[in-house]
Amino acid sequence: MKHDMPAIQLIGLTKTFGTVKANDHINLDVHSGEILALLGENGSGKTTLMNMLSGIYQPDEGNIFIKGKAVNIRSPKDAINLGIGMIHQHFKLVDLFTARENIQLGQRNNQAFSPDEVCKKLGLKTDLDKKIYNMSVSEKQSVEILKVLTRGADILILDEPTAVLTPQEIESLFKILRAMKEDGKAIVIITHKLEEVMNISDRVAVLHKGVNVGSIDTAKADRFVLTQMMVGRQVDLQIKRALAKTGDTILDVHQLSITAADGQKELQSVSFQLHAGEILGVAGVAGSGQKALCEAIAGLQEISGGSILLDGKRIDGLSPRDIIKRGVSMAFIPEDRLGMGLVGSMNIPDNLLLKTYREQPGILLNRKSAKNEAARMIEGLDISTPGLNTPVQKLSGGNVQKVLLGREISLSPKVLITAYPVRGLDIGASMRIYDMLNEQKLKGVAVLFIGEDLDVLLSLCDRIAVLSSGRLTAIVDSKFATKALLGMKMAGLRTDKEDAYA
Repeated sequence: MKHDMPAIQLIGLTKTFGTVKANDHINLDVHSGEILALLGENGSGKTTLMNMLSGIYQPDEGNIFIKGKAVNIRSPKDAINLGIGMIHQHFKLVDLFTARENIQLGQRNNQAFSPDEVCKKLGLKTDLDKKIYNMSVSEKQSVEILKVLTRGADILILDEPTAVLTPQEIESLFKILRAMKEDGKAIVIITHKLEEVMNISDRVAVLHKGVNVGSIDTAKADRFVLTQMMVGRQVDLQIKRALAKTGDTILDVHQLSITAADGQKELQSVSFQLHAGEILGVAGVAGSGQKALCEAIAGLQEISGGSILLDGKRIDGLSPRDIIKRGVSMAFIPEDRLGMGLVGSMNIPDNLLLKTYREQPGILLNRKSAKNEAARMIEGLDISTPGLNTPVQKLSGGNVQKVLLGREISLSPKVLITAYPVRGLDIGASMRIYDMLNEQKLKGVAVLFIGEDLDVLLSLCDRIAVLSSGRLTAIVDSKFATKALLGMKMAGLRTDKEDAYA
């Protein structure tokens, strides 16, 4: 039940980095017993705003009020003491410890509630004595929520909380959030999934270029209104599946198995074919083998069994350079942008040269063509950067992704492997990426699309392969698939029809 006095009230909050005003006199309030969704394009200031609330940044101007009292949040510790808890997208848990031990870590004697009390109140069925490494992603997320609530937090910020969950796990999370709301918690969710905003939130606040353009009751909103508020213009939200004639088999993965150094089986006898002019989606919760699959095809991961053929020639066992020498044209967009895809300290032209410098004659590099290509990419993909010489690590996550995808597509690949290509991108940029992938499909490129949003997979891809704990549990035609079916296959469950013939 929503209370009258705001649990959080931000007045005139301003934060500037150099010449960029990340937050410009933002006013925002969140009430106890309310779920507020925070929307905005990349670079709109959402993260900066929440970082000021959680004590990572301090505002240049403005005031923060918590339950009517002016506060000065100078550190994350101050935020915790004020009852503010941040649940990050990337969990901060010790795998070898139990859930209970993780909850107790760092709390000393300031634990307001026991984890058993919180579980009982919210109806959580978390096994507190289970080791983290034995838990599913949703179980780990529940432990993170318990960590915050046992400290007595009554203001919660969740950053992209559904990014790695199945549809069934998302519904379980929403059930927990609704129980927290009924318990009087004030909840802020940062998300880019408009369907989830409509499902879980009471109110939506929208940031655009560092300014709060307004808030609206969710009951009075729709996807088109929210998108227009986010990007300042109307956007066609219909993801189109390009109609292309499917060509020959370009990539043939047969009985592929990968065993990690610790003996864990990352992939077990995975087989599929990818054709020219086709987008094959890959669905699965995080850690189901998607990363190993991408890296094996790209020559970055040693396989323990099976084969990978490109145009009928085996490429497994070859290094990425050997694959290129054999005339294979394949672009790989990894999940770890700055860890594997780009060199953060380099600018955009130099990151483009990383893929082409060996082809240049002589000793000295000719940077002119790379600068021209970078300028075209910045304009064509609407990359927000102070200039060509800005290191890519200074760019927002969404703009880093645009640089990476633009570079790989510029190489005119035969096979394009994309791992989470729109993660962190706003809706306008995401639609542009989908258009780019469709353009590649129409050119006869075979596209492998590792995704997390089932609505996108169903709308964009021709077929969808589902991975669960390293096994291929289904390959279905998108026209006949449903989110429920994919969710069951992601969890490794059998359908009623399969049970009937078992």
